Amino acid sequence: MATLRFMATIDIHGVNPFVPVSAARAAKIKRDWRQPMPVVVRINGKPEEPWHINMMPAGDGAFRLYLHGDVRKASATRVGDRVNVEVGFDAAYRSGPQPLPPWFRAALAKDPIAEQNWQALPPSRQKEIVRYLAALKSAAARERNLARALQALAGKPGRFMARSWSEGK
Repeated sequence: MATLRFMATIDIHGVNPFVPVSAARAAKIKRDWRQPMPVVVRINGKPEEPWHINMMPAGDGAFRLYLHGDVRKASATRVGDRVNVEVGFDAAYRSGPQPLPPWFRAALAKDPIAEQNWQALPPSRQKEIVRYLAALKSAAARERNLARALQALAGKPGRFMARSWSEGK
């Protein structure tokens, strides 16, 4: 995989830090791509293992390379910093539907309201939750987060994944 290297300033869109990628640069990564582009990225040579992410189309062939907090933390960067960007197309990246962890699927099956609210969530929110749950390492973390997820999806007010939930959304 060829890696494109360039300098850019971290900007912000809403609350999301990003690096703008011009149409000319994006074409060097993958010509004529108009949808979210799967890439691997490193900022100032960090993290050691390149981060997998989708660059988001910004119009006219340009993209926004949103920078996950882990990437910014590893590279010790913030909005306004001028950085070295390394980005390359990631043909192996699959961002489609993720399978539900079996323990989460079983818990949803026992709570019809939570399951109904789960089905009503947009696919992007479902994907975000599944990725979060799948990354949990310990049984204690799974139990704790499962309880929070079910409470949120059952319609009880509370916080889960840094969001306030009410009525299952």
